[in-house]
Amino acid sequence: MIPFNKVVKLGQKNMLENKVFSVSWILGRFCNYDCSYCWPYARSKILDHRPLEVYTKNIDEIKRQARENGFNDFHFSFSGGEPTAYKKLLQLIEHYANDIQSKYLSIHMTTNCSPSKRWWKRWLDATDVLHRRSITASFHAEFANEEEFADKLLYLQDNGVLVTINQVMVPTLWKEYYDRSKRFSDLGLHVTLKPQSDPTASFVVSGYTAKQKEILQNENNQDEPQIVLKDDDGVEYWIDQAERLNAYGFNKFKGWNCWSGYQSCIIREPGGEVKRSYSCHDEPLGTLDEGFELFKAPMPCITPTCVSSADSKIPKEKNV
Repeated sequence: MIPFNKVVKLGQKNMLENKVFSVSWILGRFCNYDCSYCWPYARSKILDHRPLEVYTKNIDEIKRQARENGFNDFHFSFSGGEPTAYKKLLQLIEHYANDIQSKYLSIHMTTNCSPSKRWWKRWLDATDVLHRRSITASFHAEFANEEEFADKLLYLQDNGVLVTINQVMVPTLWKEYYDRSKRFSDLGLHVTLKPQSDPTASFVVSGYTAKQKEILQNENNQDEPQIVLKDDDGVEYWIDQAERLNAYGFNKFKGWNCWSGYQSCIIREPGGEVKRSYSCHDEPLGTLDEGFELFKAPMPCITPTCVSSADSKIPKEKNV
């Protein structure tokens, strides 16, 4: 059991151990699915992606500023909406990957995995030069076929892509979702069970039994831990995904020094805001259209709760 009350430092393993700059980028809100349970602000029926040159120019500017701060390796994570719906996504990835200065480049994508296997072959070709490729896939029973969904993920996994299925565990649908997650797991796919948040993404909803809470906190079938936590005695602990921090309720870091805005940034549409983190209460660092400026050093957190795993995984250290 991790002694969370003693933890004084945490973060994604690769960011703690290496000079990797991380970007989490919502390319647009358009999604080809129209799930009944999706939050209204999280999707749009209108194509809202920006011109390719806007994206590529800002990739170059992020890299320039990050290199000024001493970060020469990069991890870019693309999401939406549905990022694969952007018709020039593969060209965008090729621009990101065409970088002779960096010794390490990785990519992540959060997707409903709706494109055909032929499209995924093109994605594999475009990302082949990158050092690490990962996918977080979400299954939506209203639109997707379970067998086809799993088949595409196994195809990606067999071609060296690290695959995770994120399943939000709605309390009233626990058995249906848990049984499906076990079927995915039995096929050899990693599944992270996530607690459901309220519509403002401020807290975990009620309705879970004690056993269900224990499963959300502890069930893991991933061999490679991603998050490192260190206590005040220097002892290290590991968890598979930052999603676990929400399940444990360990996502409040106000007053801690945080590397977001210095070793990472997020870009959020609509509006093209460049921010420290998704849930950050700080003023934006700028916008894609008017420019932005990264921090020159880690800064104190002023936000009550990290509601997103993209926020909570960024390195943080408690002021003691």
